[in-house]
Amino acid sequence: MSPAEPGAPASTPERAHVRELCLALPDATSDFPFGPDSEVFRVRRKMFALVMHNARVSPHWTVNLKVDPDMLPGLVAAHDDVLPGYHMNKRHWVSVELHPRIDRTFLADLVEDSYDLVVSGLPVRHRPVTHQHPTGETRPGGPA
Repeated sequence: MSPAEPGAPASTPERAHVRELCLALPDATSDFPFGPDSEVFRVRRKMFALVMHNARVSPHWTVNLKVDPDMLPGLVAAHDDVLPGYHMNKRHWVSVELHPRIDRTFLADLVEDSYDLVVSGLPVRHRPVTHQHPTGETRPGGPA
């Protein structure tokens, strides 16, 4: 997973942490459809996270995550490291800078929420049955 983009930072502990969070979720997979420095995380072939490096966005790695459209403006306003989603629908996605000071609990919540939003859009028969939030809370994967 060495970055191909000139000037891209090597993998960081924050990037590794996001990867670990994403792959811990039921039926989560990853691939590199856009090159070695853009890892996509999916559940049942639907993307819920994209970790990438683009110097035009940030000197750090970033992760694009799906969010509730009603919460997006507040997240962007309240957090300097949360921006409207780069190359994504800015009503539904945010980009989060993976800098060393990132609040890991906040990041875990955003990853979990993104996964939950994508799972909730899947047909019921394709949803994972249950999954455990990184804080230890068990959440149903089926309909609420």
